[in-house]
Amino acid sequence: MDLREEKKNKIIYGVISIIVIILIIITIIFSSNSITEAYIDDKYISDGWSEDINDRDYGERLFGLEKQASFTYRINDNYPAYVSVTTIKTLFMMNEKELFDKTIETIMTETKNQNILLNASSEITGSRVLNNTHKTNYVIYDGTDNSKNISEEIKIIGESWNCARSGTSIICIGYAQITDNAGNNTSISLNNWARILKDKDGTFINVYGSNIFQGENGLIFNVICH
Repeated sequence: MDLREEKKNKIIYGVISIIVIILIIITIIFSSNSITEAYIDDKYISDGWSEDINDRDYGERLFGLEKQASFTYRINDNYPAYVSVTTIKTLFMMNEKELFDKTIETIMTETKNQNILLNASSEITGSRVLNNTHKTNYVIYDGTDNSKNISEEIKIIGESWNCARSGTSIICIGYAQITDNAGNNTSISLNNWARILKDKDGTFINVYGSNIFQGENGLIFNVICH
């Protein structure tokens, strides 16, 4: 075998080795990219609340390297409300700012699609610790739902965090109507909103001036993500 042939064989073997290494890396990435879906435990879904099975949503991008799953929980009474829990698995986890910006973007997109007008001056931001031990960032808006014959006042929260244990990012959106069709605004109208927000520390008691915002059965407070 002359030097030219030997050099050619080395190049071929080198290329094959690189291809094999790439295939191994891709296999490892795909096998480790399973998504742990965040959800609210059934024991906290009560008093008229239930999961909307028809609103479950799954999606993939970049040949399965990015995955997303979303579950929605609703109550349909005089003051309808819902909570959506979306889990996002990306190749490289978003940092907190990127995730919070995406949370606000999600709110803006959803409210626009639902013909809801947000009051930008009502924005409240902050952080708290959930029952799953994660520290979150949240943003709250007041708004007007114009999708019905009579406009209704609503409140909406976006809350997000990264779960390093499951390698996922979580975005929760909570919506609650606080007026009835006659435009009456009573203390009972805040019950569904309180159920979405409440936590054992009463984070939102001072915001809304009511002890109904303290308790351990808050929906977002009890999201399980790992």
